[in-house]
Amino acid sequence: MPPKSKPKASDQAALQALKQALKEGRPGPLYVLYGEETYLRDYYLRQLKAQLLPPGLEDFNLHTVQGSDCSVEWIEQLTDSVPVMSERTMVLVTDFDLSALGERPREQLIQLLAQLPDYCCLVFFYDILPYKLDGRSKLAAALKNHGCVVNFQRQKPEDLVPWIVRRFKAEGQAIHPEDARYLLFLCGDLMTNLASEIHKISTSTAAPHITRQHIDAVAIPQVEAIVFQMTDAVARRDFEKAAAVLADLLHNQEEPVRILAAMSRYFLQLYTARLYLDHARSVSQLAQTLGLSHPWQGDKLMDAARRFSLPWCRHALGRCAQTELAIKSSALGGQEALISLLMELSAGRKVISC
Repeated sequence: MPPKSKPKASDQAALQALKQALKEGRPGPLYVLYGEETYLRDYYLRQLKAQLLPPGLEDFNLHTVQGSDCSVEWIEQLTDSVPVMSERTMVLVTDFDLSALGERPREQLIQLLAQLPDYCCLVFFYDILPYKLDGRSKLAAALKNHGCVVNFQRQKPEDLVPWIVRRFKAEGQAIHPEDARYLLFLCGDLMTNLASEIHKISTSTAAPHITRQHIDAVAIPQVEAIVFQMTDAVARRDFEKAAAVLADLLHNQEEPVRILAAMSRYFLQLYTARLYLDHARSVSQLAQTLGLSHPWQGDKLMDAARRFSLPWCRHALGRCAQTELAIKSSALGGQEALISLLMELSAGRKVISC
């Protein structure tokens, strides 16, 4: 998997501000919730609802509107609705395209954000529509000045591993941190998918301790994990193993371009590992640079890199790029191109001068 971008300090600060407000039981007047980590995004929306809306009175104090049916005038009317047997109301606006607002409604919304009633909590929530707003605009500044703009990003492995351990513990089972890292490698780092896989693994066995064998028995690996295994076989010149994995991927109707993209990432990692070997860098330094979720990925990459020269690694990357171009230009069928590339790269360690 490619290295992750580091979360911005402003994103971290916004999330901490939301956590602190919930901890103190005093949610603010305005929130923008978005980001690819849907598990956390949905979790904190539920927490806001739980604190703002007394049980049984949700229908009176929760006002929802979809972006396609929304206007600034409608939002203004909803924020003016007084609470019914409650201290607060919540106005939930889902997938409202703020970037598409004209000048007049944009100015109207900026004024509205500065004058939100104390009893109202306005939440802009982005599920299907991405949140896109120029950070230099007056509206973006108003959202940050009067509220909290929270970008829920993918979590780091060091945060996800203890979370996985806690999830299994809640199911009455234990898992070693190394096996938790293996689950991350196999199924990816999005928490919604991980929660589903954890529940599936837990219900598939009564064993008190979850092992790698339990994970392999039922977990559905992501394409990147399967391709890692395939390209690792290529690096070991095990064409039979690599071809068998590729056949399974194609049988499951994975797009050749997506498979090729994952192969390119692997050979970029291999190229990086070869550079680290040449400069006497450690496996831990490689893992940190590449953002690897499991330590043995770094060991495998370093071991594979020892078998190849830097020019060969560069050549493999180039051939992946050429094959992608051939597929996209329809010069060669996707499946045939992948098989041909696999045979070529599995053939040997001949040094290619570049």
